[in-house]
Amino acid sequence: MESVKKNLAYNIVYQILVVILPLITAPYISRCLGATAVGIYSYTNSVAYYFLLFAMLGISNHGNRCVAAVRDNKKKLSKTFTSIFLLQLTTFLIAIFLYIVYCVCIVRDNKLIAFLQLLYVASGLFDISWLFFGLEQFKITVTRNILIKLFTVICMFIFVHNPNDLWKYTLIMSAGTFLSQLYLWRYVKKYIRICKVKLGDVLENFKPVLILFVPVLAYSIYRVMDKIMLGNMSTYEQVGFYNNAEKIVNIPMGVITALGTVMLPRMSNIIARGESSKTVQYIRLSIKLVTLISSAIAFGLMGVSNVLAPVFFGKDFAACSSIIALLSITVFFISWANVIRTQYLVPKHYDKIYLTSTITGAVVNLLINSLMIPHFGANGAAIGTIFAEFSVMFIQMVLVRKQLPIFKYIFTYIPVLISGVIMMIVVNCIGFALELNIITLVIQIAVGAIFFSIAVMAFFIISKDELIRYNKFRKLKSS
Repeated sequence: MESVKKNLAYNIVYQILVVILPLITAPYISRCLGATAVGIYSYTNSVAYYFLLFAMLGISNHGNRCVAAVRDNKKKLSKTFTSIFLLQLTTFLIAIFLYIVYCVCIVRDNKLIAFLQLLYVASGLFDISWLFFGLEQFKITVTRNILIKLFTVICMFIFVHNPNDLWKYTLIMSAGTFLSQLYLWRYVKKYIRICKVKLGDVLENFKPVLILFVPVLAYSIYRVMDKIMLGNMSTYEQVGFYNNAEKIVNIPMGVITALGTVMLPRMSNIIARGESSKTVQYIRLSIKLVTLISSAIAFGLMGVSNVLAPVFFGKDFAACSSIIALLSITVFFISWANVIRTQYLVPKHYDKIYLTSTITGAVVNLLINSLMIPHFGANGAAIGTIFAEFSVMFIQMVLVRKQLPIFKYIFTYIPVLISGVIMMIVVNCIGFALELNIITLVIQIAVGAIFFSIAVMAFFIISKDELIRYNKFRKLKSS
């Protein structure tokens, strides 16, 4: 079993790649396809995602924690994997059939693009990432992700050149996802043996995956439904603006989600072994770490958004700047909620709290989107996302406050947040004072990084905070 530090390192290496590749591909695709074609892809992909989502139910989280709990017993592990995968196989065969019916009977526009998304839906049938996450074998998944990412990027530059190549872009993205899921099967025999299981063993997974599916569905409403609502209530162009703005915000967010990906199986295993006393230490350090990273990401993006959008995507996407600034606010809420969810709620099986918070977020998002999108388009969808993410985070913090003083952990980092605000103002002023070009963007990033780093280091030295003491992190090893 790999240590937390190694697994986190693997994920950060991959997330660095995830950061670098969109910096290369997003401007190219935006300029080649244009806002409308990008919007069409985003809309059809969002619809296909819901078929995949309904088929996957809550299998990812359920499979992850079940595998983590029995990974030291190969016989139990094999039985657990087989029973969960058979359920997954059944649900996906149904979903694939229903998606074909949808494409044939319901889709009127962009039918070819919708059909090409079938590969994306079918990819979920072979998705066993949850097995390797539960085993904490992140090196395998990271290697897979890197190879497929590089393959798809190369194909983009070879085959996608203008708006008429939208079908090629869709095929590349869908096929890439499909191949990435197939890749993991070559390693299955090393860890488990497919065995005979009773129907009851398969069906006993249905209730827990259904319980975990509801919050996943609710979460998807305020993370994916925005694009579908924009496509129906506004224009494909607005979908394209929103999609690109969201993409920019999600690029650095990968570093934060990597922490949650690594810590979920570790926490599940700790709790299964009866060592839950370590929980508070992990969560305290994680909250402080993500607050630090979130401050740099959120305030940095707010500061450079007016220059970043037109320079990065082209002048046709200048409208993305306000959407980026709005969505940057959600970075804090997503980061804090991610720590609570992956390191406490899911490992402890506190599904009711997880369920309550995400359903509330979905309802809030739908209501505000319905009011705001007709008047403000993509900006309205961004406002809906802000309120949704805040409500999810706030409910989770309030409901676990007796066990975890999250507010206290965050409050100790107020100086870091203030440093971020000052950095944002300074960087914004630079953007208004200089010309709109890439040199200005580089200057903004450099000045912001230097200012924030100095301010944060001064805070660490004065407060003697535990994050600056490297030996604290040395405790985060495999036990």
